[in-house]
Amino acid sequence: MTAGDAVSITARQPAAIHSALSMLEAVAAMGAGVTARQLAERLGMPRATTYRLLNLLVQDEYLVRTPDLTGFALGTKVALLAGSIGVERIPRAARDVLERTRASARGGIHLVLYRDDRVVVADEDPDFPLSNRQGLQQEPTRYALGLLPLVVRGETAAGDLVSELRSQGVIRARDGQRGCLVAPITDASGTLAGALSYSGPRRQIDSSDSIALSLIAAARELGPLLT
Repeated sequence: MTAGDAVSITARQPAAIHSALSMLEAVAAMGAGVTARQLAERLGMPRATTYRLLNLLVQDEYLVRTPDLTGFALGTKVALLAGSIGVERIPRAARDVLERTRASARGGIHLVLYRDDRVVVADEDPDFPLSNRQGLQQEPTRYALGLLPLVVRGETAAGDLVSELRSQGVIRARDGQRGCLVAPITDASGTLAGALSYSGPRRQIDSSDSIALSLIAAARELGPLLT
């Protein structure tokens, strides 16, 4: 690298870098869907500065806009930087299954793998991000994706979930008008290796058997591709 190629840092840049990191921390803490106004208020930042910084972070893929374009969520580059998230490379054939499943679903389709009692987000739906990816990493049993291993092993007091998994092949969770449906992914011996989930309107979780059947079928396809 020559002197002309060296990256120079001006006096103002450290403050801008600090603001960008604070913005990412705020989005992580407040969850997917947080608005520019909410971020400006939390950080005590002028609205114009907030919008400018958000646009830069979206352009560089550190943030993404939510599907309704009203809020923001953490982007792929944050996942690549965060070792605790444990980004996984999955085969092209598995991605094909995910793309096909997403094309027929009106909601988010997410793939996780279970590694040493950790929930690793292997493929998050880019159009419908997880509502609280950080929460799933830190307190997994608050979420259906993190609760599934306990249900499979019968180590939870939620007997209705154990019965539901045995009879229907999935478990469901509801939160207000939203919900989540989770199907297990197993290896050839039947050991739990991961899960495929659908997140969307509660009415779809409660009444649509087609989504559950589609999820179960996709999970069965993914088993031999991922294990």
